[in-house]
Amino acid sequence: MNFCNQCGSAVSHRVPTGDNRPRYICDDCDHIHYQNPRIIAGCLPFHGSQVLLCKRAIEPRKGWWTLPAGFLENGETTAQGALRETREEANANAEIIEIYTMFSLPHISQVYMFFRAQLLDLNFSAGEESLEVALFEEHEVPWDALAFPVITQTLKHYFEDRKNNEFPIRSADILYKKPD
Repeated sequence: MNFCNQCGSAVSHRVPTGDNRPRYICDDCDHIHYQNPRIIAGCLPFHGSQVLLCKRAIEPRKGWWTLPAGFLENGETTAQGALRETREEANANAEIIEIYTMFSLPHISQVYMFFRAQLLDLNFSAGEESLEVALFEEHEVPWDALAFPVITQTLKHYFEDRKNNEFPIRSADILYKKPD
């Protein structure tokens, strides 16, 4: 960041009074520019024993499979964002059952939240950000072509939990370890 979004003046990177970490602060108006983690909200849409996956039409990981998810917008709840992303990426109508997984990825300043969601019908199709959308049984999931570790972990939890029909809320921190 080079300029203040409030007044356009230069900013410097320093620790504000009363804080404990560097922030971008305007050199003229003293506005503090907080940069906080982004929230990604999505659904694990299911129909019977199948889950709905989308093949990504955009980077990162274009051509890889994922659950419908994306950045939360201002003014919406995480559940609303998850359903919006499901409509945008899969043209699918779903009903939220409950929060299912939450992953904190501090190395990229993101938090992922996935909701279990029942598909209300089978009228789905690829949205603008998807090349293809399909329902998969557990043995049909393209495990080696899943876009992100959070997708793999969510699906593994789901298929394991489905055996007992118990779906506890699962949370994990995914910490990046720098190579030696």
